[in-house]
Amino acid sequence: MKALILTNEYPPHVYGGAGIHVAELTRELRRRISVEVRAFGDQDEADDGWRVRGYPPSPAGPADSKLRGAWDAIGRDLAMAADPVDADLVHCHTWYSHLGGLLVKHAYEIPLVVTVHSLEPMRPWKREQLGGGYDLSSWVERTALEAAQAVIAVSRGTRDDVLRLFEVAADRVHVIHNGIDTTAFAPDPATDQLARHGVDPSVPYVLFVGRVTRQKGIVHLLRAIAHLDPGIGVVLAAGQPDTPELAAEVEEGVASARRSRPNVVWIPEMLSREAVRQLYSHAAVFACPSVYEPFGITNLEAMACERPVVASAVGGIPEVVVDGETGLLVPVELSPDEPMTPVDADRFARDLAGAINSLVADPELRTRMGAAGRRRAVEVFSWPAIADLTVELYHSLLA
Repeated sequence: MKALILTNEYPPHVYGGAGIHVAELTRELRRRISVEVRAFGDQDEADDGWRVRGYPPSPAGPADSKLRGAWDAIGRDLAMAADPVDADLVHCHTWYSHLGGLLVKHAYEIPLVVTVHSLEPMRPWKREQLGGGYDLSSWVERTALEAAQAVIAVSRGTRDDVLRLFEVAADRVHVIHNGIDTTAFAPDPATDQLARHGVDPSVPYVLFVGRVTRQKGIVHLLRAIAHLDPGIGVVLAAGQPDTPELAAEVEEGVASARRSRPNVVWIPEMLSREAVRQLYSHAAVFACPSVYEPFGITNLEAMACERPVVASAVGGIPEVVVDGETGLLVPVELSPDEPMTPVDADRFARDLAGAINSLVADPELRTRMGAAGRRRAVEVFSWPAIADLTVELYHSLLA
């Protein structure tokens, strides 16, 4: 069997959880079947039963900067689909690659599999970033999901969203969770990367890791800082802002927090896995204040590094973080009129701070939760098990 994987992110060009997912999944898949990966970039690898090919940006685009991303994705999808295909099925990740998958499905009459890492209807603020490109991405996503022979949801919550928002038969939507490499993410006693970024490991700190995007809720954590105990440090490993306006909002939030406390560190760059592992390993608490989160792979990375997690109880997060066992879940009521906007943002910020304060004040509880989180990561979310489920699904489509 041979699978063709289409993705926008693939090493070394990875900036989010979907890219990590594709990299780890394909690493395991190639041990079981033949795999070809077509990605946005300049990658070029070949081995027996293994091929990775990058597709560069389109040579031209519209004058409207908000539309460039969508048109660039469509141009690369056309290029990926135009190259000859000898696979038994095509498997797409994120809307950026969906049009390519649709074209391959119909041109070669092979099954289309789509993994849902997030859903455009759940992220209406992307219009701020993409303008009319948001309508293009939404149309491509809907067309692909409703045409696919199988849709993989990374959580039960995401499966519920797919069935609610799209015309997809329930028996075509399968839950296969994200995974974690528990050898790459494990407690790390080294501190050289902390020193490099000005993080003092002797100060108990709460850590945020993620992109500067509305769905990750960083603005709510910034508001929570005012309610944290004075002795708690804050480390924000947060880059890749969606828009200049959001970047400015976060800059102002960090500046405001620093006016009242000196121990706020913002690292606005993409970090190496080694650096992120060290940040996880020495944090007192990991915080995930997302207002939309189909899965939340950073929670799993923190748990694998034996850190307790404080996270919002949204999307797939409760399927990863066990409340009271591997961390604390913070309820948040979201506005029906403005999706992903808390009804009471001040209360959400105070509740986040209260959960963080309670864990930092109880080192013994943090140790127990960290150990339980590591066990859960190893036992439930290993990549070999997830690859086995994926190959099993492939075989069912080809039977």
